[in-house]
Amino acid sequence: MSILDKLLGRNTMSERPTRVEVNCETGEQTVIELTDAEIAEMEAAAAAYAEEQAAAEAEAAAKEAAKADLLAKLGITADEAKLLLS
Repeated sequence: MSILDKLLGRNTMSERPTRVEVNCETGEQTVIELTDAEIAEMEAAAAAYAEEQAAAEAEAAAKEAAKADLLAKLGITADEAKLLLS
Protein backbone atom coordinates (compact mmCIF):
# COMPACT_ATOMS: atom_id res chain seq x y z
CA MET A 1 0.00 0.00 0.00
CA SER A 2 1.35 3.42 -0.92
CA ILE A 3 1.75 6.29 1.51
CA LEU A 4 -0.96 8.19 -0.38
CA ASP A 5 -3.38 5.29 0.11
CA LYS A 6 -2.67 5.32 3.83
CA LEU A 7 -3.13 9.09 4.06
CA LEU A 8 -6.43 8.90 2.21
CA GLY A 9 -7.67 6.01 4.34
CA ARG A 10 -7.68 3.55 1.45
CA ASN A 11 -7.23 -0.07 2.42
CA THR A 12 -6.77 -3.47 0.95
CA MET A 13 -9.54 -5.97 1.67
CA SER A 14 -7.61 -7.55 4.54
CA GLU A 15 -7.24 -4.33 6.56
CA ARG A 16 -9.77 -2.53 8.72
CA PRO A 17 -11.19 0.76 7.44
CA THR A 18 -9.40 3.88 8.67
CA ARG A 19 -9.95 7.57 9.13
CA VAL A 20 -7.42 10.36 8.90
CA GLU A 21 -7.21 13.03 11.58
CA VAL A 22 -5.31 16.21 10.74
CA ASN A 23 -3.92 18.60 13.33
CA CYS A 24 -4.56 21.96 11.68
CA GLU A 25 -1.92 23.72 13.77
CA THR A 26 0.94 21.37 12.94
CA GLY A 27 -0.31 19.73 9.74
CA GLU A 28 0.37 16.33 11.31
CA GLN A 29 -1.81 13.57 9.85
CA THR A 30 -2.70 10.49 11.86
CA VAL A 31 -4.30 7.39 10.33
CA ILE A 32 -6.59 5.66 12.83
CA GLU A 33 -8.37 2.32 12.40
CA LEU A 34 -12.13 2.51 12.85
CA THR A 35 -13.65 0.82 15.87
CA ASP A 36 -16.24 -1.93 15.55
CA ALA A 37 -18.92 0.60 16.55
CA GLU A 38 -17.79 3.07 13.86
CA ILE A 39 -17.78 0.32 11.23
CA ALA A 40 -21.28 -0.78 12.27
CA GLU A 41 -22.50 2.83 12.12
CA MET A 42 -20.97 3.28 8.66
CA GLU A 43 -22.60 0.06 7.42
CA ALA A 44 -25.98 1.06 8.91
CA ALA A 45 -25.78 4.47 7.22
CA ALA A 46 -24.94 2.83 3.89
CA ALA A 47 -27.88 0.43 4.25
CA ALA A 48 -30.25 3.26 5.15
CA TYR A 49 -29.08 5.27 2.15
CA ALA A 50 -29.57 2.28 -0.16
CA GLU A 51 -33.12 1.82 1.17
CA GLU A 52 -33.90 5.52 0.66
CA GLN A 53 -32.56 5.38 -2.89
CA ALA A 54 -34.60 2.26 -3.69
CA ALA A 55 -37.75 3.90 -2.30
CA ALA A 56 -37.13 7.09 -4.30
CA GLU A 57 -36.55 5.07 -7.49
CA ALA A 58 -39.73 3.05 -6.90
CA GLU A 59 -41.72 6.24 -6.33
CA ALA A 60 -40.35 7.81 -9.51
CA ALA A 61 -41.16 4.66 -11.50
CA ALA A 62 -44.71 4.63 -10.08
CA LYS A 63 -45.21 8.29 -11.06
CA GLU A 64 -43.95 7.61 -14.58
CA ALA A 65 -46.25 4.58 -14.90
CA ALA A 66 -49.24 6.60 -13.68
CA LYS A 67 -48.40 9.39 -16.13
CA ALA A 68 -48.07 6.94 -19.02
CA ASP A 69 -51.37 5.29 -18.01
CA LEU A 70 -53.17 8.64 -17.91
CA LEU A 71 -51.79 9.66 -21.30
CA ALA A 72 -52.89 6.32 -22.75
CA LYS A 73 -56.41 6.75 -21.31
CA LEU A 74 -56.62 10.25 -22.80
CA GLY A 75 -55.23 9.02 -26.10
CA ILE A 76 -52.59 11.75 -26.33
CA THR A 77 -48.82 11.88 -26.38
CA ALA A 78 -46.59 13.58 -23.82
CA ASP A 79 -45.86 16.36 -26.33
CA GLU A 80 -49.58 16.94 -26.85
CA ALA A 81 -50.11 17.08 -23.09
CA LYS A 82 -47.35 19.70 -22.80
CA LEU A 83 -49.05 21.79 -25.46
CA LEU A 84 -52.37 21.60 -23.61
CA LEU A 85 -50.78 22.69 -20.34
CA SER A 86 -48.80 25.61 -21.76
